[in-house]
Amino acid sequence: MKTILAEIITIGDELLIGQVVNTNATWMAQVLNRAGITVVQVTTVRDDSQAIWNAVSAAMTRVDIVLTTGGLGPTKDDITKTVLCGYFHTQLVEDPRVRAHVLALYKNRPEVLNSLTATQWLVPSHATILPNRVGSAPIMVFGKAKRLLVSMPGVPHEMQIAMTEQVLPFLREHLNLSEGIIHRTLVVYGIPESSLALRIEKWEKALPKTIHLAYLPKQGIVRLRLSSYGEATPEQMDEQISSLLPLICDHLIATDDLTPHAVLGQRLTINKQTIATAESCTGGRLAALLNEQSGSSAYYMGSVIAYDNSVKQQVLGVSPETLSTDGAVSEACVRQMAEGVRRLLHTDYAIATSGIAGPTGGTPDKPVGTVWIAWATPEGTYAECCYFSGDRNQITGNAAMASIGKLLLLLKNTQR
Repeated sequence: MKTILAEIITIGDELLIGQVVNTNATWMAQVLNRAGITVVQVTTVRDDSQAIWNAVSAAMTRVDIVLTTGGLGPTKDDITKTVLCGYFHTQLVEDPRVRAHVLALYKNRPEVLNSLTATQWLVPSHATILPNRVGSAPIMVFGKAKRLLVSMPGVPHEMQIAMTEQVLPFLREHLNLSEGIIHRTLVVYGIPESSLALRIEKWEKALPKTIHLAYLPKQGIVRLRLSSYGEATPEQMDEQISSLLPLICDHLIATDDLTPHAVLGQRLTINKQTIATAESCTGGRLAALLNEQSGSSAYYMGSVIAYDNSVKQQVLGVSPETLSTDGAVSEACVRQMAEGVRRLLHTDYAIATSGIAGPTGGTPDKPVGTVWIAWATPEGTYAECCYFSGDRNQITGNAAMASIGKLLLLLKNTQR
């Protein structure tokens, strides 16, 4: 079975100066892998004719498919179409279908229809033109020496629709794509990457050469991704996962490539349960994670951002004695915060955080990075003191993620 190799070329000065995050490459790599295409390189170049030419020329010597995004607009800095015409020895001609589409697209915006817009219906004479339902830039497919180049717009939502509706179906039809690439992901929490590797070392060494394992750590989460590039069957992959699960079951929070907050949302939705948050040091980051999922209104009731002690006391019911004796960063305080917001918003579960995010405010007893977290549940209230390293952003981000990851493990242990 031949492996289809691809390279992604993203074009634009804005990507190289950090003005725009290159989300296109990440999204494209994911969908290409699912389609059975192996991405071997991602290249980013500026809006420069020679840079684009060099990148295309190099890519066309090493992969089967080159996919480019960007530089297809109507302004002078959009030069991708012209460069590709030169590389593939063709010229621009008017395409009546593209012209009709552009005129229909802007029929209610006549001010947009000008001499620059008119360049959008000029397309290479020796290229396959695929329709772009939501934009004016045509999708162009070039061929050379049994290799393909697909040029798409750089606007992310346009590119994603183009890939889904036009490019992937075209590639499947013309390349007889295999569905042989398999990725399976298990998500664990609460165990360092190195400790996890030691725990599953014997299993990992026994993996067949047809299955590859990758460790993907982030914010206390480790994703274990098993991959096979057309060499193993789904049954063989399932067999390896079945033998791995008993080794990691105490830290396992997902058997799919899902974020902890997505897993928690699914669980709460299925059980028709609700959750609220009371946040001090995390300042709403925990609420943002819970609100990230579509449909979160079914289980996420709200949050109290109790940064000042007066809010902890007056809104959440934290006792003055606790704040005076133990302080805001204490087990007693977060317990009362969690119980207070659970009572206030009438939820099944609640999470509370209070800590020292820095860079100032630390003491010998409570250094920067100290965060107390509490979970109020129908079975009782639990609390834990955590220590996170890094800057303020890293500490609050890790604390928010830990609040959810540890709740998932707690739910496993209390509801068996």
